Amino acid sequence: MQSNIPFDFNKVKELILKSENICIVTHRNPDGDAIGSSLGLYHVLLNMNKKVKVIVPNEYPDYLQWLPSNEKVFNYSTQKDEVKKIFESANLLISLDFNELKRTEKFSEQLENISAKKILIDHHPYPQDIFDVKISDISVSSTAELLYETIIQCGFEKYLSKNAAICLFTGLLTDTISFSVNCSNPRTFEIASKLLAFGLNKEYIHKKVFDNYSESRIKLLGYALSKKMVIIPEYNTGYIWLTTDEQKQFDFKIGDSEGFVNYPLSIKGVNFSALFMQRDDHIKISFRSRGNIPVNEIIKTHFTGGGHKNAAGGEEYKLNIAETVKKFVSILPQYADVLKQD
Repeated sequence: MQSNIPFDFNKVKELILKSENICIVTHRNPDGDAIGSSLGLYHVLLNMNKKVKVIVPNEYPDYLQWLPSNEKVFNYSTQKDEVKKIFESANLLISLDFNELKRTEKFSEQLENISAKKILIDHHPYPQDIFDVKISDISVSSTAELLYETIIQCGFEKYLSKNAAICLFTGLLTDTISFSVNCSNPRTFEIASKLLAFGLNKEYIHKKVFDNYSESRIKLLGYALSKKMVIIPEYNTGYIWLTTDEQKQFDFKIGDSEGFVNYPLSIKGVNFSALFMQRDDHIKISFRSRGNIPVNEIIKTHFTGGGHKNAAGGEEYKLNIAETVKKFVSILPQYADVLKQD
């Protein structure tokens, strides 16, 4: 692990040990790292005889709903009253896989005003200063990896279980895209090995996450690649854009577009890839890149969003999808030099 500030694992340990009612929260549109980390920590704290609740802002993909204790997760968008009571009774809030409270959107104000102590464990840059303790490291592959390190450093290794390991491994697997990106540090594989030692079936987990899509999702992917993918060779860029009508045509469900943004990067010469998905009140944007192309800075400068150097996401609320795509194409010339890397 690397950080500009020392990690106060002793403070994390102290807060967890003295807290009885612990609330775990993660970001809107939770991905595998968010849910895997949240449920992984849930199982560890449960083994410590803590009263634990996991809360997500909205629904998450079907391919993550097989994880152990998935049925225990509270969805704020459909369980507002229950979540409000959980917040009121919590004496410790642990935030996973996001760097700012606004990433939770609908209940960010409640989190800001909650009386409970706040711990952040995350691997995104520029964490908000509102947390009492921050375990933040952009050098790790995933929040799941950083959470595992935190569990070990706090002396909670004995509370790890097979269920916790399944969840944490899923976080590792998804954020590295099956160990293909963001995992050059041998420590990532050491942790994966330690988790597998709990008796995990890696092939089963991989199948549940990556080979568990609906027929309509595969047809949507085919349509996106054949009809809606645009390659701009002079800027080493590719992008895909899909309207709500096109999504409805293929019975779109949350999570169906997961991974679409990576496909243009598999084309020779493409170093920058984007995905634009129309939503009811905004355009969802995903950026991916190779090498030293800082897509987090690009999206932060021109849209609303952030993330990592090679993987970022955001939104556009003022423009429609055609205008958003036009704006994206118009900014490419100013990044021409950095986009032309080998």
